[in-house]
Parts: sequence; structure tokens; C-alpha cells
Amino acid sequence: MAILGTMELLCARLMRNQRRCLPAYLSRSFQTSHCRQRQSTTRSTLPSTELYSTNTCGILRQPETTNSVCQLQLRPSSSQRQLFSSENVRTVLFPVGTLRPDPAVHCLPVIWLSKHGQNFHTSAPHRALPAPLIWLVLKPLQKIVAIILGRSIRKWWLALPPNKQQLVRQKVWRRRWQLVAGGMVAMVIMASFFLTHLDESPITGRTRLLVFSRENYMELATVTGDGYMEEFAELMVPEKDPRHQVVERVVEHLAQRNKDIPEVSSVSWRVHLVDSPTVNAFVLPNGKVFMFTGMLEAVADVHQLTFILGHEMAHAVMGHSAEQASMSHVVDFLSLILLTAIWAVCPRDSLAVLGQWIQTKLIQFLFDRPYSRKLEAEADQVGLQLAAKACADVRAGPVFWQQMEISNQLRGEPTVPEWLSTHPSHRNRVAQLDRLVPQYLELRESCSCPALPATDPRAVFAQSVKVLLDATRDLEGEAGKRLKPQALSQTPTSDHRRAPHPGGLATALLASSATGSPPALDTATHL
Repeated sequence: MAILGTMELLCARLMRNQRRCLPAYLSRSFQTSHCRQRQSTTRSTLPSTELYSTNTCGILRQPETTNSVCQLQLRPSSSQRQLFSSENVRTVLFPVGTLRPDPAVHCLPVIWLSKHGQNFHTSAPHRALPAPLIWLVLKPLQKIVAIILGRSIRKWWLALPPNKQQLVRQKVWRRRWQLVAGGMVAMVIMASFFLTHLDESPITGRTRLLVFSRENYMELATVTGDGYMEEFAELMVPEKDPRHQVVERVVEHLAQRNKDIPEVSSVSWRVHLVDSPTVNAFVLPNGKVFMFTGMLEAVADVHQLTFILGHEMAHAVMGHSAEQASMSHVVDFLSLILLTAIWAVCPRDSLAVLGQWIQTKLIQFLFDRPYSRKLEAEADQVGLQLAAKACADVRAGPVFWQQMEISNQLRGEPTVPEWLSTHPSHRNRVAQLDRLVPQYLELRESCSCPALPATDPRAVFAQSVKVLLDATRDLEGEAGKRLKPQALSQTPTSDHRRAPHPGGLATALLASSATGSPPALDTATHL
């Protein structure tokens, strides 16, 4: 709610500083040329590389489907084999104490800046307001109108003498069937609205309600992306930085291997790396990928990085932002009726305020947050599918969330019940991904990917946790001392471990693509 409030205030600033109008036909040609110009100037100019293969795998439509077929059974290129070869799959023994997790790995606040699109014009530009922006502006006004209407009805009723109140009751009773008919007509209109706005989500084929179109949110994402670019202008990591190049190559690899999905191939993906310790990453609907360096320090290897980027890209591919805004729009509209009734029935304003607060919390905990957790779980599933088709080790997905859970425990952070959170708990995420791993291992194999090592990173991580617990018990006798990150360095080595690369995983990956030799990854090496 606080994020939406901030959005509404900044939206007001946006409209105050720019001349805008509602008719879309006045600015259609300008928007088309403007968008084409922006797309042409933001295309990547990096030289082409043989690092990634161009073969494409079929879409796995239903989660229950186990038989996946590749459309093109081509062999990956030699350098792409080096990226995800069995030699490069390292275990997940890492210094847990260095992690700085965020409870919500995927948080997407929307920032509105007043200076956007200040291009040269002979006259002030006329541009149509996106529908979601109009809804954000009108949302608080609708609540104010509902409160005023309900309070006015209550004052009018209390001001009536008892005999007139009785006459009103009798009049309503005589017209009860007309009121019932009117209610039924309203229900039919609402049902027709729902049926005409049903949509099938890509990849999973789930039926959902979609009030705002993808085009509306593309316009909104353009404004939002420009706001982020200006906010993080001084924190942007240069494109020549090895960390930026690693993220960019993984995103390009994910897009290339999943180009059979129209929602993936139709988007121009652009990476922006922000130098910040925040453990966060998000992708806008228009393909702008924002990742913080804190997330690079939280992942243990390239496979976990591929899974996280696949998860965030899944949100954009599935159109979760438009879907969640559509459902919130419908729920807010229905809640206006209840809000009006609360202010009309409650005898005092204090009771009405209490009733409104209870209504807000019920909507938040019974609808908003469960629906958000549902979309996050779907993004985990689709992200695992995208990573599997990109030849990543999908077994690294559950390990990442286990790392987050252990890190939170070591930091002494309180455990928030899942029903209070917008994201599933780490434990439930691990359980869901563990159930999906066998299915997507088969999908990965059908896409002609290199074979994975027999050592399961989940088992190696469990072993590292055991060593960590043993080290903790050894330190229990010393008062006032806390567990140090070096405790994990005592874990036993596995057969396929190598000496750590001096420049970390980012430098190792780039050295692999340049020299043709596989990167030397160590179990304690992280980005």
C-alpha cells in the first residue's frame, strides 16, 4: 500500500510537469516513431560470440507434462558446452556469512520522475496517459468518494424523524423485487466483464483475468525504466566490467535458448547492473533487466545466476505485473461497495475508520498477498524451465533458496509466517522446486545439453550445513563469540573441485569464453 501511495504522488508530479491528454489517436504516430528510435539506440553492440548455441526447445505448456520435445535437435557449440559442462558444475560450499539476503528477492517498486521524454518539439507534446496510470491516479479519489457518500447517507438517515424512517423502510420493501432485479442485472454485467477479459497466460496456459493490456504496461514500463536509469545513474556498473558482461551473457543465452516463446523473442533484453549491496533483481515488462551487485555476491555459481535471471524474466514474460494490477483493480472496485456500506452503517466515524482498517487488512491477507505468492511460485516454475532449456543445472535452484534460509538464520533475522509475506517461504520454495527438478532435468536432456555430474549440489550443500552445525557446537562453550564465515572453509573437498580463480566467477567465465578453456570454479568462489 505504501508503494502504491508513493506511485500516486509521483504520478501527480508527472502529470503536473508535462502536458498530457487522454485521446490516444493524437500521439499514436509520435509514440511509434519515438519507440522505434529508442529501440534502435539501445541495441547491444557487443561482438557476436559462439558462446551460446542457437537451438530452440519446445515450450512445456502444462506443469504436469513430462514428455518434452525439442523442435531442433542441434548440438550446442563447443564454447557453450564449456559454459555449462560437467567440469564447470561446482558444489555449493560457500561462506554463508558473506551473504546479505533481502526477504523479498524480487521487489519491484515503481518510480515516477517528472522529467521524461523531454525531446525537441515545435509545440508541447500531446501523449496519451496509459490506462494503469489513470487507475493509479483515480484509486485514492474513488475511496474518498465512497467515504463521503457513505458518511452522507448515514447523516441523512440520522437526520430523518422516526416516522420518515419508517416510510423509507416501507418504500424499500415495496420495491424489493425491483432492487433484486437491479442487483441481478449488475451481476450479469460484472460476469460479462469478467468473461470478456479472460486471458490465457503464456507457457503455463493458466486462465486469468486481464483488464490492462500488455501494450498499456509497455508504455508504463518505458516511463518506469527511465526513472530507474536516472535514479541509479551514478551507481551503474560500466558495460566493460566483467560482472556486467557475465550478467549480459547469461541473459542473452536465456533469450536465445528460449526464442521459441513469442513473449521472449519479441522483447529486446537490456541489462543494467547497479553497484549496491542490496540482494535484489527485477525485470521490467519492456525487457530492461536491473540487477544489484549484492545479488551477484549472493549466488554461488553461474547456474544459480541463470535460475535467478530466469525467475525475473519469467515475471516479465508471463505479464505478472499487468495481471496483478488487473486483479487489484477489480478487488478495489468491489471493495468500494463495502467501504460505502461501512461508512453508512457505522454510527460513529471512529467505528467507520476501524471497520475500514479491518477491511483493508482482510483484503491484504486474504487476497493480495496469497495472490502475490501464487505468482512468485509460478515464476519459480517458469524460471526453472527457462534455465533448463538454457542448459543450466536446475538442481542449483533449490540450493539457492536453502542458502537464503541458512543466511537468515545466521543473521538472526526473525522468521516471518508465510501468510504475512508477499513471497513464499524459503522452505516451501525449496520443496516446490525439488518436486519440479526431475521433470526439468528431462527437459534439459531433450535439448541436447551437456551431461551433468553425478554429484548433486543439493547433497553437497546438506553436507556443508552439517559441517557448519558441527562448527557451531564447538563454539557454544565460548561466551560472547559468534560464528565466523571462515567456518565453511573447513568443509571437505569433492572430487571435481578446482583451484579458485583469482578474479572470481565473473573473470573465470570471461576467461573461458576468450581462451576456450573451462573456467576454474571453486566451491567457495562466488560472484
